[in-house]
Amino acid sequence: MEKTFKIRSYGRMELAQLYCPDIQPRSAWKKLKSWIDYYPHLNDTLASLGKTSATRIFSPPQVRAIVEALGEP
Repeated sequence: MEKTFKIRSYGRMELAQLYCPDIQPRSAWKKLKSWIDYYPHLNDTLASLGKTSATRIFSPPQVRAIVEALGEP
């Protein structure tokens, strides 16, 4: 049974684990962060939506922006 991805608030490591389920949470976060950094427009969009370097939880609009850039996990 296939699960559908839901746009909601996600902790950064929780979201990273959805994108990279086969690696450790910290490594998954580093990988997701590198993908976000690879897309300059995505980083700018997330910053305009309130993301800072201290952000630990992505809001639904931030998650939507990530999914629009990277695709569903």
